[in-house]
Amino acid sequence: MTMSLRLLEYLEWKGVDYELLHHPFVTGSLRTAAMAHVPGRQFAKSIVLKDEQGYLVAIVPASHKLDLDELNRNLNRSLHLATEKEIAALFDDCSKGAIPPLAEAYGYDAAVDETLEESPDVYFEAGDHAELVHVSGDDFRYMMHRARHGHFSHPT
Repeated sequence: MTMSLRLLEYLEWKGVDYELLHHPFVTGSLRTAAMAHVPGRQFAKSIVLKDEQGYLVAIVPASHKLDLDELNRNLNRSLHLATEKEIAALFDDCSKGAIPPLAEAYGYDAAVDETLEESPDVYFEAGDHAELVHVSGDDFRYMMHRARHGHFSHPT
């Protein structure tokens, strides 16, 4: 598998410069960051959540753990993890566990942890477990302008 077609089209539509980095096949955001020699605090990890209002992608640094209670307080929602089956259907051009953080490309809302937005560079899954997308921090913030922003993660 290569970069998700929807992700590629979205990056081109936004006019964002990006670099595609290849790495040996690996799963898990922290392992992926380590294998690609990327700091975990600059690797955007996507967590697909849902509630009665719909789906939302929470985006936190790979070096952090999502504080779901804090996110729910910030958004006044009752979010919980989406099932693997739901995620596979929502992101059908991505491998299991390789969801890019650009939820807008798929028509979903997002919430991004501000810790990640402080990074000068951001890396994230390209939709498979062998490639990462590298963008500048400015371009990542530009693509996250419609997302909700807040502090809802803690270092692991």
